[in-house]
Amino acid sequence: MSKQSIAVIGLGPAALFFAAFVDTSKYQVTIYEKKKQGARKFLVAGKGGFNLTHSEPLDEFITRYTPQEFLIPALQHFSNADLRSWLKEIGLPTIIGSSRRVYPEDHIKPIEVLSTLLDVIQKRGVEINYEQEWLGWSDSHTLLFQNDQEVQADKVVFALGGGSWKVTGSDGSWREPFEAQGVNTLPFQASNCAYTVDWDKSFIQQNTGEPLKNCTYSAGGQTQKGETVITEKGIEGNAVYALSPDLRAALEKDGSARLEIDFKPTWSKKKVMDVMQNSRLTKMTDILKKDLRLSKVQINLLKGITSKEEFLSKKHMAHLIKIYPLTVTGQALLDEAISTVGGVALDAVKDNFELKALPKHYCIGEMLDYDAPTGGYLLQSCFSMGAYLAHRFNKE
Repeated sequence: MSKQSIAVIGLGPAALFFAAFVDTSKYQVTIYEKKKQGARKFLVAGKGGFNLTHSEPLDEFITRYTPQEFLIPALQHFSNADLRSWLKEIGLPTIIGSSRRVYPEDHIKPIEVLSTLLDVIQKRGVEINYEQEWLGWSDSHTLLFQNDQEVQADKVVFALGGGSWKVTGSDGSWREPFEAQGVNTLPFQASNCAYTVDWDKSFIQQNTGEPLKNCTYSAGGQTQKGETVITEKGIEGNAVYALSPDLRAALEKDGSARLEIDFKPTWSKKKVMDVMQNSRLTKMTDILKKDLRLSKVQINLLKGITSKEEFLSKKHMAHLIKIYPLTVTGQALLDEAISTVGGVALDAVKDNFELKALPKHYCIGEMLDYDAPTGGYLLQSCFSMGAYLAHRFNKE
């Protein structure tokens, strides 16, 4: 019996894992990648530490996505624990860092991870064609590439990525041909990105590049622990990245968003007040620095929104230390974002990621409209969708 043909458009994490798990005795798989090298965004993610996934229990892991329901079958089929086991099988052992994030063992570089994955799929008979840019569909509904090349396939899997980091090939230009075929797509928006704050000039001069450590951050009823950094334009870091859905929703609705920071999250407001009241120090700055152990940037933030009278009020300062209000005025540029939301609307795909408007055409990875925070969650969702779609194909 002859094999069915599968054309995979794009060579990123989702495509790699689809190709690694699809039954190549049943399907002839060909990947088309528009760049000279695939998975360039995958490699960029490896700079400064290649965070592949997170080690938390799966029931907690699932809750990190917005929305999460459409991903549950894929994550349950190929979990973060399954990923670590499989990577070890193919010679890529992993370690868990202090933050519970998962990385390749210290001696393994990102390019080695990619090379190993490519070796796995090529040994399975998967063909990869580089410098093949997909342009849409021909009049006869075949896949159309540059130079008027047409490709006919029994099934088509799109793994074209989102709309950030255009230099890697992830530019979102695919939305137009999808819309022309009646597929509902949404404009791309930045996620996991820096946020703008209208800092005072003197504050910027003193504090740009300073970290805010050991705080919690709240927006829209959600609270995140983590570290941020003061930038010339605003604030960035994993804690605000994780609040992207809530900050973005408020910005869309009101034009600004309220971000609350707790400078002493392990202390109650009463304890903060008691320490200040019982201090033997006379100057408020000394109390904040020595008794409460606030950092220079935290003290500068408090000074920046208080009058002299308010700054000397222990009651007022205790309140601000526990609930420091920060007004977020906007987001970083789309191409500066770590990831994006938007793309193919989730109501445009079935539970097996098949496009409702285009039978036998499937979409996986960041091109779907969902939020995943930093910490390995976006990569894991791509890995899981690829492995799960392969599993669904293999059962047919």
